[in-house]
Amino acid sequence: MSLIVDVFAARSDNFGYLVHDTATGRTAAIDAPEAAAIKTALLHRGWTLTDIFITHHHIDHVEAIPELKAEFNVRVVGPRGEADKIADLDELVAGGETVTLGETVFDVYDAPGHTLGHIVFHDKAGKHLFTADALFSLGVGRMFEGTPGPMWEGVKALRELPDDTLVYCGHEYTASNAKFALSVDPDNAALQKRAAEIRELQASGRFTIPFLLGEDKAANPFLRADAPELAKHFGLEGAAPAEVFAAIRKSKDTF
Repeated sequence: MSLIVDVFAARSDNFGYLVHDTATGRTAAIDAPEAAAIKTALLHRGWTLTDIFITHHHIDHVEAIPELKAEFNVRVVGPRGEADKIADLDELVAGGETVTLGETVFDVYDAPGHTLGHIVFHDKAGKHLFTADALFSLGVGRMFEGTPGPMWEGVKALRELPDDTLVYCGHEYTASNAKFALSVDPDNAALQKRAAEIRELQASGRFTIPFLLGEDKAANPFLRADAPELAKHFGLEGAAPAEVFAAIRKSKDTF
């Protein structure tokens, strides 16, 4: 049993993902940003779409559901907390539950903040984590609907996963995230190393994802909201990590 992940560009800056269970041939799209990009990726791989796993309700993650469902008669799985905002869902899941793709089992985590019902999918056996807009390389999603406390708890739960977990996020924001991260955590050697690697990847026309969760734990300021040096940077020594997280998010919003 194994999972193959195909990564491709979609829309202006979205990442698209196909995940293929080799034991059964079932193939899921993680989110549905753009029908044409997904169908091109399917054709390239020679796979047939059987499922769509949705992380949250924003249009750039759900727009292609109707077209793909009509063409492929797929099963669409999505967040129970956003069932009223997403059409054509067949199965609802929330944190603490699982969803299967053939023989591959995904654990579902709640990751509120970007949207209140945002979920992520974790293939524990294969060490793949699909975070959409809850966790980016060196960043997190803008806090459109949630509040800092629950958002911090959500990303902190993801931080507990193994360091060798490969993270697949929703957008190519890595270079701008690195620039911001260096502005608030300039002495972080791990961050400096990541920023240099990112520049090299982009200069050669390569994607910056997937990225190793362990490397992000050391470099992403949002995953380090409980680090004393970040509290000090914002003049919040002794404050709760959620308060520091809120300060980091507010600073990024106006960066």
